[in-house]
Amino acid sequence: MQETVLADAMLILPDRMMKGHLVIRDGIIAEIGEGTAPRGAIDCGGDHIAPGLIELHTDNLERHIQPRPGVDWPHAAAIYAHDAELAGCGITTVFDAMRVGSIPSRKDYAPYARKLASELLAQIDGGNLRISHALHLRAEICSETLLEELGAFTEADRVGLVSLMDHTPGQRQFRDTSAFRTYLRSKVQLTDDQIDSYFDELRAISAKYGPAHEAGAVAFAGRVGAVLASHDDSSSDEVARSAAHGIRLAEFPTTREAAEACHRHSIRTIMGAPNLIRDGSHSGNVAARELAEAGLLDIISSDYVPSALLSAAARLAAIWGDWPRAMACVTATPAAAAGLSDRGRLTPGLRADLIRFRLVGPTPALRQTWVRGARVA
Repeated sequence: MQETVLADAMLILPDRMMKGHLVIRDGIIAEIGEGTAPRGAIDCGGDHIAPGLIELHTDNLERHIQPRPGVDWPHAAAIYAHDAELAGCGITTVFDAMRVGSIPSRKDYAPYARKLASELLAQIDGGNLRISHALHLRAEICSETLLEELGAFTEADRVGLVSLMDHTPGQRQFRDTSAFRTYLRSKVQLTDDQIDSYFDELRAISAKYGPAHEAGAVAFAGRVGAVLASHDDSSSDEVARSAAHGIRLAEFPTTREAAEACHRHSIRTIMGAPNLIRDGSHSGNVAARELAEAGLLDIISSDYVPSALLSAAARLAAIWGDWPRAMACVTATPAAAAGLSDRGRLTPGLRADLIRFRLVGPTPALRQTWVRGARVA
């Protein structure tokens, strides 16, 4: 039997804050109590102890395998670096996002998910990673090869999440095509004429493949037992279509109208931590703070900045004056949305996936991370 005791800690429980101690035994939370801790305890000096953070949507692995445009970094090294970075940010469970659906004529939009997923799964099965990883397939509806790429995955791949994305100009994230133009000018350095041609190409692809791809992605999620999510809902009509597919998770609704419609349909909303910390969306969409103040924000994702997840929880705690409610947005609620009943709360009997942090002014400074009771950062 292996036992670790964390004492003199501010425990963030599901319904309250409590000064006390927590006992980890054989990778499980065995006991939570007030008063004098058992002998041999680690003195936390009043630091906060919370569940490990759960990340449903991050592009961080893609950033590590392609640190610069056109640079394909060795994938094993990239996976290890990504895994260590997340552990160091307090993330103990991650759904690694990978795009499926490509346009073969574009060198920067070629298939890659099947190969990367196989490499990641081999690292998981080899016990080489610090935290828990699962697959999140981002199904690009506006593509030419979505169904073929999805067909390369089976139940054995343990796909946890499938999100429906559609980057056709004039809808969802790019309902305002001027924002899309700005992105393409700065990121890909296209001219206006090239952008016009590209928009025409995407619209033609969407008209040809869109309905079949949407239906096929929904069916695939059901076949492999993955949670199905929408992406960038911008209107109540789009949310109604998501609800008709059985979707109960909406990533990054772009308008308050869409977020309100999600709640009417009992669909949980995910907003980006960078949006919350920056007090606004970098692409002109609805501010996460506005949704938080309106009671329309359920889950936070770090999106493209892993370290933002814990900072976003602190920002929500300041907005709401409620640490347990804020921490639930990055722990218990994403766990429930992903069907993970064994983690996400400081409750005896659950996995000892934990973080220890202290507040330096308004900023949380991570001190330690544990996964199944073993320290990983």
